[in-house]
Amino acid sequence: MTQLETELQLLKDEVRSMWALVRSQLLKSRLSMLNFDKDLAREVVVKEKRVNGLELKIDRDCENLFALYTPVAIDLRFLLAVLKINSNLERAGDIAEGIAKYVISTENKFNPQLLKSTKVLEMYQAGIAMLDDTLQAFETEDTTLARSVFKKDEFLDDINMSTNENIEKYLRESPEDIDQALYVLSIVRKLERVGDQCKNIAEEIIFYLEAKVLKHSTKK
Repeated sequence: MTQLETELQLLKDEVRSMWALVRSQLLKSRLSMLNFDKDLAREVVVKEKRVNGLELKIDRDCENLFALYTPVAIDLRFLLAVLKINSNLERAGDIAEGIAKYVISTENKFNPQLLKSTKVLEMYQAGIAMLDDTLQAFETEDTTLARSVFKKDEFLDDINMSTNENIEKYLRESPEDIDQALYVLSIVRKLERVGDQCKNIAEEIIFYLEAKVLKHSTKK
């Protein structure tokens, strides 16, 4: 194994750590929302500094590899993809932090019926599954699995599109929960963006492995 190959493997390990950290943040933000656990929500907010720190380290390591080894072909595409994947993972971490802050700010536990009617928990499950699929696709170099993420993103988009109507129906029966409903609406919007970040990551994996740029083309 060449020195460049060794350095790329170390970088890949760092990216895996970033994936695991962001996944943990999303799971904890979900649990804090479900159990109205403000202490756990505060932990998510504090750990966002770790996410940011790891993002910066991965970026610096990529820059060093560009400078020291001037990689070409698939190694170059790998580094370019890692830079963008790293950014998308950090944004997913920001989303987890934002949801945790909603939990800290609200005064009462979220009504289970409100969570059910807006399908928030289903969105969480789908978003985390997409994150897992992109990691597996990255590790196994599986572009078929990466492409399957696009369909799952449509599921999140569909829930997001129906949220206004679902919340309106809920508020007709429980108008006193308007503050909670607004928080949940914001959470839905954030979870939809988790899907967008995962879709972006999937596109970068395909670019790295197949030298195909899918940005914008998947919207057609």
